[in-house]
Amino acid sequence: MNLKDNLNAQPLLNLELLAKQVVEGFISGIHKSPFHGFSAEFAEHKIYNNGESTKHIDWKLFAKTDKLYTKKYEEDTNLRCHMILDNSASMYYPDVKKLDINNLNKIGFSVLAIAALMNILKKQRDTVGLSIYSDAYNFYSSEKSSERHHQMLLAKLSEVATDTNPAQKTETYTYLHQIAEKIHKRSLVFLFTDMFQTVEEDEKLFDALQHLKYNKHEVVLFHLLDKEKELNFNFDNAPKRFVDLETNDYLDVYADTIQENYKKELSSFISSLKLKCAQYKIKYVLIDIQKNFAKVLNTYMIERQKFL
Repeated sequence: MNLKDNLNAQPLLNLELLAKQVVEGFISGIHKSPFHGFSAEFAEHKIYNNGESTKHIDWKLFAKTDKLYTKKYEEDTNLRCHMILDNSASMYYPDVKKLDINNLNKIGFSVLAIAALMNILKKQRDTVGLSIYSDAYNFYSSEKSSERHHQMLLAKLSEVATDTNPAQKTETYTYLHQIAEKIHKRSLVFLFTDMFQTVEEDEKLFDALQHLKYNKHEVVLFHLLDKEKELNFNFDNAPKRFVDLETNDYLDVYADTIQENYKKELSSFISSLKLKCAQYKIKYVLIDIQKNFAKVLNTYMIERQKFL
C-alpha cells in the first residue's frame, strides 16, 4: 500500500508509519544532495573540516560523493529539539473533510512534518519536546528520548490533527513568552504557525520571537500558508463570504475588488516578519502546505549541521 492509499484509508491514524514513509520518500528523492546514495545515514555524518583527525572519515561515502564526511557517534549527536505548534482555528484552513497526503490543512501538514522530524531525531537518540498553544498553553512536554515519550507525543499530535472543535482565539506572543520560559537548556526550536492572531500587536509578537532566542537557542519559524489562496488570493470573481476562523467576522465581497490590497498588506507583513527574524537571527521559512515536506526536512538537515 502506498502512502496516498494509506492516508485515504485511515488519515493520520498511524502517524508513526506515515512519518517513516515521508522520511524514506524524502531520502529516496534526493538527487543533487551530497547525501545521495546512503539512505538514512545522512543523520549520522558531518562535513569534514580541515585539521580534524582523519580517523573517522567515511571513505565509502567519499567514493560516492567526492566529498569528505566523518561518521558521527552518539556522543557527537546529542541534540535537544523542541517543537512548538500553533493549534488555533486558522490552522485548520482549508476546511478538509478527510485528510490525505494531497489534501492537508495547515494543522495536518504541521503534525505530519513534526512526526517526520521526530522520526529522524529518534534514529539519532536525540531528545524532543513539544508545546501546543491556542487560546491557552494547552500542552507541554520537556525533551526526552524514550520510546514511551515518543509514542505519547505521536498520540497527542494525532489527537490535534483530528480535532473538530479548535479554539478560536489566540495571542501567539503570550504563549511564545511562556514557552520560552520553559526551555532552559540550549535547544533547536521549530515553530509551526500561520502567524495569524486575534489581536494584531506586531511588536509584542516580535518581542516574543526574540525571547525564544534566550539561552542561545537556534530558532526556525515555519510560516505555513496555503499559497494559492492565502498568499495569492486566487479565487474566482463570484460573490463570496470570507469568514475569519478566529473571530467569526465576515466580509461579503467580490474577490477581485480586494485582491490587490490584500496581497499588498500580506506582503508588507511578511517582509516585516522576515526583517525581524533576520535581526534576531531566527531562520524564517515560508511553507506552502500544498507542497511536499522536502523544505521542512532540508531545513532541519542544514540547521542540525550548524547547531552541533
